[in-house]
Amino acid sequence: MTGFLFGLGVGPGDPELITLKALKILERTPVIAYPAPEVGESMARVIAAPHIPAGRREIPIRIPMVPGKFPAHNIYDYYSKEIETCLEQDQDVAVLCEGDPFLYGSFMYLFSRLSDRFSAEVVPGVSSLGACAAVAGQPLVSRNQVLTVLPGPLSAEELESRIKASPAVAIMKVGRHLEKIRSVLKRLSILDYAQYIERATMTNQKVMPLSDVGMMEAPYFSMILVRHCEVETGV
Repeated sequence: MTGFLFGLGVGPGDPELITLKALKILERTPVIAYPAPEVGESMARVIAAPHIPAGRREIPIRIPMVPGKFPAHNIYDYYSKEIETCLEQDQDVAVLCEGDPFLYGSFMYLFSRLSDRFSAEVVPGVSSLGACAAVAGQPLVSRNQVLTVLPGPLSAEELESRIKASPAVAIMKVGRHLEKIRSVLKRLSILDYAQYIERATMTNQKVMPLSDVGMMEAPYFSMILVRHCEVETGV
């Protein structure tokens, strides 16, 4: 017998947005793993903290936040071995993931390394996309409109071409790319249609027009929603 691997989406920030299914798995699983920065707290761990029973073994997956895939690639290789050892000892492992595990979620890299040898289940979570739209009071799309999801690290040229082609855009992974994104939207004359959302559903969330944001960089947990089309009425 071997243990079961779970990828738990813990939602965008508010602990009350964890799904009932994820909560039940969290309460019964002996090993909890989660991504974490090299220094500081894991946001996934902070979100799930009210629901983690005492005495659980915890595996913080310390990931260097640097450009390039190879440092992180090596980290996932290392921690997949540690999780593999737990699974081989018939211990279930729940890997926490902010938002949804398969929407830019780190769990996918462990899943690709382990799911061919161990039983695994992905438990969807409330995504940051839905959370940001909700707190901004801004529907993402309606009827047959197209939504494009873009990562902030794309080049300015690619961002511009893709934004031009879509009436509704969500830009994730804003971080240090904030000024580049703002410049692209200004060049396209749609800056006034952009909403900036930071730490959606958390107690310290911020929601404001992007044109009112004075800083040059943004936290990792931030998003820009751009909708330069009218909400279609009717059905």
